[in-house]
Amino acid sequence: MESAKCALSPPGLANRPGDLGPKARRRLYGAPVRTFWRVAGVLGLVLLLALGGLIAFGVHSVRASFPQTSGEIALPGLRAPVSVVRNDLGVPDIYASSLADLFYAEGYTHAQDRFWEMDVRRHITAGRLSEMFGKSQVETDSFLRTLGWRRIAEREVGLLSDRSRAILDAYSAGVNAYLADHAGAQLSLEYAVLGLQNPDYRPEPWTPADSVAWVKALAWELRSNMDDEVYRAIMSASAGVDRTEELFPPYPFATHRPIVEGGAVVDGAFDQDATAAGGGGGANVLADARGALLATHRVAALLDPWLGTSGEGIGSNSWVVAGDKTTTGKPILANDPHLAPAMPSLWYQAGLHCITVTADCDYDVSGWTMSGMPGVFIGHNARVAWGFTNLGPDVTDLVLQKVDGDAYLVDGEQVPMTTRQEVIRVAGGEPVTITVRETADGPLISDVAGIDTYTAIGADAPVPAPGSVATREAPPDRGSGYAVALRWTALQPSRTFDAFDLLDTAGDFTDFRAAAAQLNAPAQNLIYADVDGNIGYQAPGQIPIREGYDGKWPIPGWDSRYRWTGYIPFDALPSVYNPKEGWIVTANQAVIGPTYPYFITDDWSYGARSQRIVDLVEQATAGGGLLDVPAMQRIQMDTVNELATFLAPKLAALPTTPTTEAAVALLRGWDGSQPADSAPAAYFNAVWRQLVARMFDGESGTDLISADGGDRFWQVVYRIWDSPRDFWWDDKTVDGVQTRDETLQAAMAAAATELQQTLGDDPSAWQWGQLHTLLLRNQTLGDSGIAPIEALFNRGPIQTAGGSSIVDATGWTPSDGYEVDWVPSMRQVVDLANLDASTWVNLTGASGHAFDPHYDDQVEAWRTGTQYPWAYTPDAVRSAAVDTLALVPTPSRG
Repeated sequence: MESAKCALSPPGLANRPGDLGPKARRRLYGAPVRTFWRVAGVLGLVLLLALGGLIAFGVHSVRASFPQTSGEIALPGLRAPVSVVRNDLGVPDIYASSLADLFYAEGYTHAQDRFWEMDVRRHITAGRLSEMFGKSQVETDSFLRTLGWRRIAEREVGLLSDRSRAILDAYSAGVNAYLADHAGAQLSLEYAVLGLQNPDYRPEPWTPADSVAWVKALAWELRSNMDDEVYRAIMSASAGVDRTEELFPPYPFATHRPIVEGGAVVDGAFDQDATAAGGGGGANVLADARGALLATHRVAALLDPWLGTSGEGIGSNSWVVAGDKTTTGKPILANDPHLAPAMPSLWYQAGLHCITVTADCDYDVSGWTMSGMPGVFIGHNARVAWGFTNLGPDVTDLVLQKVDGDAYLVDGEQVPMTTRQEVIRVAGGEPVTITVRETADGPLISDVAGIDTYTAIGADAPVPAPGSVATREAPPDRGSGYAVALRWTALQPSRTFDAFDLLDTAGDFTDFRAAAAQLNAPAQNLIYADVDGNIGYQAPGQIPIREGYDGKWPIPGWDSRYRWTGYIPFDALPSVYNPKEGWIVTANQAVIGPTYPYFITDDWSYGARSQRIVDLVEQATAGGGLLDVPAMQRIQMDTVNELATFLAPKLAALPTTPTTEAAVALLRGWDGSQPADSAPAAYFNAVWRQLVARMFDGESGTDLISADGGDRFWQVVYRIWDSPRDFWWDDKTVDGVQTRDETLQAAMAAAATELQQTLGDDPSAWQWGQLHTLLLRNQTLGDSGIAPIEALFNRGPIQTAGGSSIVDATGWTPSDGYEVDWVPSMRQVVDLANLDASTWVNLTGASGHAFDPHYDDQVEAWRTGTQYPWAYTPDAVRSAAVDTLALVPTPSRG
């Protein structure tokens, strides 16, 4: 099926107005926020001048928010004194005599350093951004109220264990103790600016549901294949179903090994030593759902300015090596989760310690917390260490509904919807009331008003979907279009929050698996190591079982056979313990091979990062070689581009022109590594950007999708290389039909011209880092459009190494340029032989206060691959201490 060629403009590849890549989403949906802050920013600048300039304002307001980190503070509700010991990075270790005091102090400490971040987060999850930022956020709030994260979180609080609820209550009490004594600029500089535009705003007391609701935001950011569904549907409208499927090739099991090799489900439980029989589950549903998913893509993108980029490019690295392959004789575990960059970082480092570990006070854990949530998310205690990467199961369905008034069709019968009204309070405006309608499949996300493409909802989706089970009868009349409901596991109340307490106090692999059994959403690959020398892996999550379809395309809600029939039993999910290889690598690749009897997803990362880690571990341990902590750190910073090792020699062999000769010469003999100062990396990635635009983006027929350029598209190139007249080699941006070499040479010429214009005429002086920069944006003020305000809160641009689908995963989207869209949000290496020999580094710093010394003091170490000592034992913490704050009970009266 030949398609009309789109008019792009190589070599500049200017961002297209409708492009919903990460930067474009910030432009499109961040504009109302920028408008708010632009008004506030102008007022702020006037105030700065009135106060005698920026320095005077900084002294007056900035320092007001800096936390007290030494001395003594008396607080109501504490039972006994608590010590908060901070090192030279401002990272706290908290010591308490009871769990109640420990989590009270964690809440207080989070509020000291990050309350603005916490406050914004809870307004996101509750759909109450308009209360802070005005009418610009009504659409976003409408979407969030439709999803109902906060309502679900409130129900989940009641499902949690008594211990989890006590932890949440104590944490909330600590946050509220800080709020009782601080307001406005004392909480954070952002409140001073917010007050110029919204003077009546006051933070509310913190509640347990505020904490639990953030788990829903994490599940959204790490949701499964919705973006791939959108890409399939929109691309298939132009290229056709079969050619679109060519852009989603099978996972390359022969060259990129899955996490778990071998094993089978026996008598309902996964056995890593069993031999599989039979094929995997899941049908291949082929459908053109372009209209239905177009609007879904738009509305889902509303959250990107607040939660960051999501989708297939987002991943993580983690691996663990057994003691017989390390210099210490005990396991070493590495982890670096990949998320959208933020200022401050998502993560907050902390240690939580019971002064005396007992059955009633059993915490002695250190690692990565998130402000607004009690406990440690990733890290280690005295016995076990763990890491997370995104498993990425398909836990969502987009369900087409035939709606008649407030009823929808199921098996020929009209079923009434559940409706509720939500009142959105708006700063500086009148309240807005919306009606949320829900089906048995989930809320109607197509009801959210204000998105131009909603008229296209359900307009084009053919039913029955080719390749799925046939519908019982002819599909109902489409009318003006079907509605779309979201079926998603995270919209069902669960006890996920219980998992974090169980992880923090786990003593062995049995305890670890018990914690994993509670981790429903987001589902994460969990790796494990303990001080006894054991290593392990567990796949958790509430993963639906489908029959007759696999969730790749929209499904007809009027046919009840398109239902989830249950969930994969936890005991049947893949796991390994002390594998014969002596190591486990997870980096978002396929969890297990195609003989596994349950369908998890087909939309894995294609294994470029994971296989590179496997190769490096095997190389380091070949012939009896051993790994240590610095060697694991070096692997985390590896920048070899798998595509470059395949494609660069082939590009270098093509005929050159005077324009390309000097640039192409850079590729001859290049090893494919991408440090920031690499000239060949700059040119190669410019060529790849051109190829993505010409081969893939030019075919979609719309500017609403763009290829991420990651290892899925690398696999496409590998598969079609020996077919130089394959459809996908054609340059869709120009007339006529081009062969492989013609398109490659055009891309090489355009890339050379682009870099000559941007980096200069001497190719040997080009540097990848000059193109591939990271800007650390403050979540709100950082995109205000007012340069002096942005300078207060943002940091960068920072020249970075690495790239997409590379171990040093600084991802970028070709249609947006070279700017970094996702990053290793932190890095850790845990030494189970000596926990004090472990190392870590955050993306930014401990503080959320601009100009605090710890706002950005880890950025340079993160950029260069340096990691800091990670003190854990009391002696090591005391040795590293710079400040100690005593939190003491308020003296009783009388």
